[in-house]
Amino acid sequence: MTQATAPSPSEAGTSRARGWYVSKAPARLSPLALLITTTTSVVALLALVAAGKWLGETVLIPPLAASMALVAGASATPLGQPRNVIGGQLVSALTGYLVLAIGGAGMWTAAVAGGLALGAMLALRVGHSPAAATAVIVALSSPPIGTFLAMLALATVILIAVGMVGNRIGKQAYPVYWW
Repeated sequence: MTQATAPSPSEAGTSRARGWYVSKAPARLSPLALLITTTTSVVALLALVAAGKWLGETVLIPPLAASMALVAGASATPLGQPRNVIGGQLVSALTGYLVLAIGGAGMWTAAVAGGLALGAMLALRVGHSPAAATAVIVALSSPPIGTFLAMLALATVILIAVGMVGNRIGKQAYPVYWW
């Protein structure tokens, strides 16, 4: 039987020894990386506005701004990969339409749509948290299905394309995987 030993004074309370004010947050981005990431996000969202103006349809919706934040700022995570961005947004929109068809437009239906969208995305392995809000938007506003899905698909492809350029400029591997 071995006897447990007490940690040495240098091991004991290392978090206290460093002080409560020391952050466990990720390291700051370099100024260049911050500039590239921010510029990539702005360019992508402006491209959505331009596409919307050109097509005469709204292409920029709030969940897409959150999607762009993941593509540009967390590009190595599963949530920022093309499969998850495109698939998650489309699965969530379809979930929103299904719930809308059953329950009609409204706040209660929107809440159910958002929750079910997460389950559908996870079941299909395309988890993308901003997309749950897309299901909520569908259940609240009941947009025309064909137009909305086409605009959503176009928007996600634009985000991925701009994200690829921005990540390449910043020397980041993106996408990590397509499928």
